[in-house]
This record gives sequence, structure tokens and C-alpha cells, in this order.
Amino acid sequence: MTFIEEGAALLPELVALRRELHLAPEVGLELPNTQARIIAALAGLDLEITLGKKLSSVVAVLRGGQDGPTVLLRGDMDALPVTELSGVDFASTNGSMHACGHDLHVSGLVGAAKLLAAHRDELAGNVIFMFQPGEEGDGGAGLMIEEGVLQAAGDRPIAAYGIHVAPGASGVFTSRGGPLMAGANELRITVHGSGGHGSQPHTAMDPVPALAEMVTALQNMATRRFSVFDPIVVTVTQLAAGSAINVIPDTARLGATVRTLSQESVDKLITATKELADGIAAAHGCTAEVRFDVNYPVTVNDVERTREAMDGLRSLFGDTRVVEADNPLMGSEDFSLVLNEIPGTFLFLLCSPADVDPATAAWNHSPRVLFDDAVLGDQAAALAQLAFNRLAVKP
Repeated sequence: MTFIEEGAALLPELVALRRELHLAPEVGLELPNTQARIIAALAGLDLEITLGKKLSSVVAVLRGGQDGPTVLLRGDMDALPVTELSGVDFASTNGSMHACGHDLHVSGLVGAAKLLAAHRDELAGNVIFMFQPGEEGDGGAGLMIEEGVLQAAGDRPIAAYGIHVAPGASGVFTSRGGPLMAGANELRITVHGSGGHGSQPHTAMDPVPALAEMVTALQNMATRRFSVFDPIVVTVTQLAAGSAINVIPDTARLGATVRTLSQESVDKLITATKELADGIAAAHGCTAEVRFDVNYPVTVNDVERTREAMDGLRSLFGDTRVVEADNPLMGSEDFSLVLNEIPGTFLFLLCSPADVDPATAAWNHSPRVLFDDAVLGDQAAALAQLAFNRLAVKP
């Protein structure tokens, strides 16, 4: 039997696990019920299990029957604070939602653990299964690295792999070598002026027009000071000023998410946003305070590991189901922190349900997004095959 056939045999229990997790999502770093369900699902597999201290992570190590190096497989666990509107009969009702498919990631990784444990004697090395909370902005991967996930088997992994679900033609895997996903950064600007009566703006230094000018200026900066071949995205998502309609406030604030594909862009942005804010504020008789925080770095796939991974999946699933991505995505991932340490590959598995048009499907993070959990057997098989193939390569 192949991993595909064995994964198909696991499909009913993986679907049941996914739907149980989907019904009761947890947000952030503390996911005690999700953690407990993972531990129960792994019971009987003779794994070395370690639980997180600063977060409710699960690290499981499978020792192969043959000596060899270590490979890491990762699945994130956390949901989003989104009220679900998907209409499925196992929809969450607790005000949170697995709107990014992490319930599939957990279930697929459990499946991979079961498949590889069944082939322990053939496994030429060890596998670390990294079940990670706090991907959605809480930096859970970084905390797990601090707590030793990369040393869980004794030696550092020689490769790391993860699969993320997304809308699209169901069952298709896609990735690319080099930058795959953008780095995530946060920009906050506070304009300081001098408040006054709304009827007499000439007696005040109004920070609101200065802030409004900065919103459009940031868009121009993104297209005029940065190359289209190393693009950035600046999206202002927060504006705040004053509380009374007839009072000019002392301060006005904005918040923006900024996506980048290189460290050079980050370095340039730190300088450019301060120059822009200071200049516009000064023109209005105000001052500006700028804060630029780097959250997640760019997700960069190792070119050689990615070529090997794509070739291995083509051998397993056929050429039509493994597609090279044309461009990076401007979404972000904290698996980037693992790939900064370990050469590896992050892949997408497209899985819109059959009755959903992929061209108009709701995207990840939407309260209406739908994922076809019929792919879970193949997701488990793919993860297992990636680990098995890499360990089979003699150093």
C-alpha cells in the first residue's frame, strides 16, 4: 500500500477530528481543549510527547527503526476571533472560528503521525511533530523554538515541512522555491497637535488633516518609492481621533499592516515612513511619532528542498496535482521563523468544496470560508511522504 491508500483508510477518523475541532475553536496561545484532543488522538503511537510551558503546544517525537537524521513536520492549532457564517452543520457557536483551516492542519498532522508510526521500522531517522498554537499574530512558532522544539529529538532537523489549506481546485498542491509569503509588519503613527474649538481651527494645530494626508501619502509611497519587482503592501486599517464632534483633538492616530518580501524593503520602510510622517506633520505645524514593528519575517522556502518536495509529491499524486506557484502571496506565516533556522518547504493544499466556485470562493479569514475536509487523507499522506523521502536521502 502507498501512503495515499493508507491515508484514505484514515480519512473517516481525520474528518471526525477536524469537525470536532471546528465545532469548538480556541484562540491564541492557550488552547487547552485542543491540546487535550491532540494528545488523545496520538495515544498508542509510542511517541515522546512534550507539552509547552508558555503555550499549550504539543511536541511529539517519533523514533525511526533505523538510525538517521531528524525531520520536522508542523501544524498550527489556533482559530480566529471571527463569528462563523459558513452554514455548515458543524459550525462554531462560541464566537470564534477556524477560518484559516488550522483544524485541517492539526488533523492532517495527526494523520501523518499515524502513517509514519505504522512504518517506524522503515523510517531512517526521527520525526518531530510540531503542533503549534498562536500562529495568528501571537508568534507561537518563536515561543516553541525558545522552548526547544528544534532540539526535541536530540539533533536539529535537517528539513522542515508544513502544509496550509487554501481555497482553490480541490486536491492541488502548490508552492515555489524562494520567497513564498510576505513578512508581516505593523505601522503606527501618532500626530501630535494642539486642540481647540471646532469652530475656530485657526487657533489650533489640527492633527486630523495631517493624519488624513498621511493615509494617501502612504499609498503613493508604496508605489513610487518601492520597486514593482520587490513590492510592498501598506493597508491602513485603523484611524482614531477625538471623542467630541465639536472639539479639535490634541492627537490623531493610525494603524496599518505592512507586507514585505525582503529585508531591504523593511529597512527602507523604517526610514521612509518616518520621513513621510515627520514631513507632513511639520507642514501642518504638528509633530509625528512613528512606531514600526516587525512581526513575522518573509517565509522563504529552501530552493533545493522545495524542488525535492515538489518532485516527491508529483511521484505520489501525479503532475496535474502539483503546480509551481507563479508569485509569492502577501499573506504572512510564522512558520517563517522555523524556515529561518531549518531549510525546508511550506506548501499550500487547495481544497474548495465541489459545489463552490474556486474563482469566487471566500478566502481564508472570511467568516464564510469553506474547506473540503475530504483532502485530509491526502494531506496526511503528503506530509508523511515528505518526511519519509527526506530521511531516505543518505547524507
